[in-house]
Amino acid sequence: MARITLADLHKTYPNGFEAVRSANLEVRDGEFLVLVGPSGCGKSTTLRMIAGLEDVTAGEIRIGDRMVNDVPPGRRDVAMVFQNYALYPHMTVRQNLSFGLRMRKTPRAEIAERVDHTARMLSLEALLDRRPRQLSGGERQRVALGRAIVRQPAVFLFDEPLSNLDANLRVATRTQIARLHQRLQTTMIYVTHDQVEAMTLGERIVVMNEGRIQQVDTPMNLYAKPANRFVAGFIGSPPMNFFPGRVDQGRFVHPAFTLRVGSVIADGEVVLGVRPEDLIVKPDSTPLLETVVDVVEQMGHETIVYFTLGQLDAVARLAPQEACRAGDRLQLGIRPDRWHLFAASDGRRLN
Repeated sequence: MARITLADLHKTYPNGFEAVRSANLEVRDGEFLVLVGPSGCGKSTTLRMIAGLEDVTAGEIRIGDRMVNDVPPGRRDVAMVFQNYALYPHMTVRQNLSFGLRMRKTPRAEIAERVDHTARMLSLEALLDRRPRQLSGGERQRVALGRAIVRQPAVFLFDEPLSNLDANLRVATRTQIARLHQRLQTTMIYVTHDQVEAMTLGERIVVMNEGRIQQVDTPMNLYAKPANRFVAGFIGSPPMNFFPGRVDQGRFVHPAFTLRVGSVIADGEVVLGVRPEDLIVKPDSTPLLETVVDVVEQMGHETIVYFTLGQLDAVARLAPQEACRAGDRLQLGIRPDRWHLFAASDGRRLN
């Protein structure tokens, strides 16, 4: 296992594009850390710099107490699992699993023991003599995982490993990766653009945007206390609703409604954020806002309702028994103290 430290890490490409800007991060020994963000935010570039597959423009990467900026990938004691599996098509599963060990001139008996142990761990015993073309996508991904595990590295790096799998396989493989971490207790860094994967896998999550780290926190803290409007909108599905308005003498004022927010927030332009599950049906005579339902999605365990408020699209997550149809009038309230205020100028959280 190993601790990983990024100190003021930068990556600028020859064309001047800044992929990573001043990244500072410490990954704890044995931690499962997830990097998440939209395409092009710098998360995969950060992972590839840790692996040694991308040069560092400025800053430091330390694995344990050793600075590895100029250490070749093969000597960093890391194993990487790629999105496209990267298996050798002419080799059997057994040969793919053992290839890295053979290159390191590991004794044959030890190779056989490690391969058999890994195959049992991932239920690959029946596939050891097959070639990649004879495997399903999920089986290929398990072989790619096995090839990393068999090396017994200090750090595992995952670059969107589930993006080529169908929905059911994604869930199953995600669970398998979580169980592997519990079993191996090895430092793991996992890159994804899927915030559901991030929330279910990560002990802590790093949210990135435009090359910068926006927030590092536990899944529940990211959800409940986002540092800024970007994090609030990226984490959560359906995403948070945003209503622009202003604070005036302790009240948030929007053209369609007003909400008491207290005197701690200074008067001025703000954006109110409300998660879909915090919009509740108010059948009494004092609803906060009224609207007309545009679209209803009955999910069985919940009802998702889409509507517009002025020119803005919004969404509410209601209990499954809440019966409504497109065209119905809907009276809604906001759960007390379950709203967020963000500065209109820079998006920082105000409450």
